[in-house]
Amino acid sequence: FTGSAFGSAAIWQYESLKSRVQTYFEEARADWMDKMRPQKRGDFRKQVNSWWNNLTEGQRTVTGIIAANVFVFCLWRLPGMRRIMFTYFTSNPSSRALCSPMLLSTFSHFSLFHMAANMYVLWSFSSSIVSLLGCEQFIAVYLSAGVISTFVSYVAKMAMGRFEPSLGA
Repeated sequence: FTGSAFGSAAIWQYESLKSRVQTYFEEARADWMDKMRPQKRGDFRKQVNSWWNNLTEGQRTVTGIIAANVFVFCLWRLPGMRRIMFTYFTSNPSSRALCSPMLLSTFSHFSLFHMAANMYVLWSFSSSIVSLLGCEQFIAVYLSAGVISTFVSYVAKMAMGRFEPSLGA
């Protein structure tokens, strides 16, 4: 998984750079008429765009991760989703589904405080680590760390003979 994550991140990084270079040259060739497009309407949309544009690249990257964690947290609160959530979003070495929960349980949290604390810490170092690694490599590190820590949890549970499900990485 880790090799695939970092290989995919390298391809993503290359494609992003290629796209930025192409966009730069396309804008340089653009007609002055192309730049005179009507302005978008809506104050809320302008506020969201302003907020988003003021974020660092790291904060934008982590915003997506936080949104995924909040979405999974909300799914845990839906009674009709409990069975699916226990099957795929908790790690348990005795479960039928072993591989997908290794990744998906990374996004599960037991309580709002647990999730808020984890997301605050992630947000606090996101700018520096993403500027060091780049957003693609950071996401590969994040996902790989979740899978590896779940694997270590599997090994520890098997060694101790405990086979109860757990949340998180």
